[in-house]
Amino acid sequence: MSKSTEHVLLVPGESGWEIWTSQGDDGFSLHSATGLAQAAELSGIPAGDLTMLFPVKFLTAVPMRVASDDEALFPDLASLHAERLGLRPDPMAGQLSDVFVVAREEENTALLSVFLRAPVEGDLPPRGPRGFDISARAYPMEGDSLAIWKEFGRWVFAISHQGKLVYCQATSVDAGQPEVSLTREIRLSLMQLGMQGLNFEPPRITVWSDSETIDTAALKTAFLNATVVVSPRPAPILPAPLSKLLPADVRAARRSALRRRNVTLGLAAAALIYLGLIGWFGYGLWQADSETRKLLAQAEKVAPEGEAYALHIAKWDELAHAVDLTHSPVDILHRIASCIPPNSLLRLKTADINAMEVKLTGEAPQFQAVKTFSLNLSKNNGLAHFTWQTPEPNQSTRGWEFVFTGEVPSADSQP
Repeated sequence: MSKSTEHVLLVPGESGWEIWTSQGDDGFSLHSATGLAQAAELSGIPAGDLTMLFPVKFLTAVPMRVASDDEALFPDLASLHAERLGLRPDPMAGQLSDVFVVAREEENTALLSVFLRAPVEGDLPPRGPRGFDISARAYPMEGDSLAIWKEFGRWVFAISHQGKLVYCQATSVDAGQPEVSLTREIRLSLMQLGMQGLNFEPPRITVWSDSETIDTAALKTAFLNATVVVSPRPAPILPAPLSKLLPADVRAARRSALRRRNVTLGLAAAALIYLGLIGWFGYGLWQADSETRKLLAQAEKVAPEGEAYALHIAKWDELAHAVDLTHSPVDILHRIASCIPPNSLLRLKTADINAMEVKLTGEAPQFQAVKTFSLNLSKNNGLAHFTWQTPEPNQSTRGWEFVFTGEVPSADSQP
């Protein structure tokens, strides 16, 4: 089973529309070249994400400089500049204009705004493209250069600055060679750009053609300081980012398709929810009735065991002081012993311990050892449930004797 095409480009060729395809991250390769000038007549377009590149003759390019670097203002500034030049795209014909950044400088930004003429019948392919752009942005150009090629039998040219498109234009020349009439139109366009403060003298001119008999004498005469070369037209690339151009009929078709899909999905979702609710309530009632009968039977069966279990729990609670480690005399004595200051020679002579009361009798050579022991008893987290009585020790012939007591407050004595 063959892998489906991921990207498809409709490219204006020298004599008609060309179809280029790409798999994944691979570059585009020519799928077919036609002699058709009407995109609506194309057939056999491969499946995949279709992008259409408008030919240069479909648009007007307007380079400009603006004293701002705020991209949010660029569309409005471009529209104002276009209105001064008499360009007013039909707002009902879709998104027919876009702005591209050419270069950013310290105090201004160089922009290229393009204005597409409203497509007429036959200009768009039978299958609606997912994206649109212009052909001049789809060819890699190096540095500052001038590129010349043919689209639909007419010569077109594009100017680049540092590899980015600055200007493009379709000429009226359809001769087989780039003759004097072509160089005259290019020179006239460059003069008009210079009047707008965009002076450009191309250091390199490339003629894209597969013909081996291209005569570049007219170009070399018109542009004495430029290097003129002839090479095959490069394979197109998908411009990034893609333009925002979107003719009205394509936008309307997308909205209609989206509306139909949303209506269909809404009806299907409502039907599924309705059927799901009926099934859920029915199943819930059956399950609740079945579960109730099971629980009643189990309750009746285990009733004697429940009474025995309650009696067991009551007796276990009575034995809590005997089985709970926190009430174990050995455990309590261990915690008391951990409170004896190290190397203090304090010792316990007697320790009467139970779960509710502790009485300690002991002696130490130093008074401070007894006080430290008393303080440790009150701070020990394991003995915190005892309320300690630690009266002052009595001095004896062997040092200091003490009697400390600790009690667990009863529930009646607590506030």
